[in-house]
Amino acid sequence: MINPLSGPVFPDFLSAFHFSITPDSLITVYDEISLMFIIGHRGARALAPENTLLAVRTGMHCADFVEVDVRLSADGVPVIMHDETVNRTTNGTGPVHGYTLHDLKRLNAGEGEQIPTLEEVCHLVFEECGLVVEIKEPGSEAPVFTTLRRNPPRDLVIVSFHPESITAARARLPGVRTGIISSHPALDLPALAGNIGADMVLPKFDLVIPDLVRECRERGLLVIAWTLNTEDAFRRAQVLGIDGFATDDPCAAAHYFGRMS
Repeated sequence: MINPLSGPVFPDFLSAFHFSITPDSLITVYDEISLMFIIGHRGARALAPENTLLAVRTGMHCADFVEVDVRLSADGVPVIMHDETVNRTTNGTGPVHGYTLHDLKRLNAGEGEQIPTLEEVCHLVFEECGLVVEIKEPGSEAPVFTTLRRNPPRDLVIVSFHPESITAARARLPGVRTGIISSHPALDLPALAGNIGADMVLPKFDLVIPDLVRECRERGLLVIAWTLNTEDAFRRAQVLGIDGFATDDPCAAAHYFGRMS
């Protein structure tokens, strides 16, 4: 097991995707084998109830990483839930932070699945698959990072829409890879990533243009787009030369790229 108190704290699968830049090229070191890494969005939300252990387990069969969203329960436990409320994805109502972990576990998150804890997800992926953790709530970082230090996944990436959460990750999880997410076209995402020391940018796919990819190359940033779910999107991603993408159906993506029979 990785010792979370020694450095580097987390293994670095993504070092394989470091850039080899030439002035007039978008070539990266992994182009020889035509790889983009695949992230199962909310586990594999097209194939199983999102952000459940079933979705994570399904995504692990096909993806390089699985992504989950983290919030805190009323008693301060990091749990996996995208929305502020449990209304859309469970048979309950009300805000996630209004439920203790015990009460959250009594809800049906789809197909009889429970709402998992971050610790449960870490145990599931462990050395089998990389994990992308999206921090949904600024101020929730301390218990999230404590859980990750105690249960370090094989490969870990911390992402968020909130720059302060990325700054906190860099300070409290030495060596962890981080990324800033955005869906706003007016935001200078490469500059923001540089200012907070992020390793990657995660723009909504319709914001990805060649100039953005080129600028990120020049700054040494990875480009991870979301959310790609069609063969047309996969083809466009190849043309743009991005480094990876999130998809609701990582198995369909893996089939498209010839990585599964």
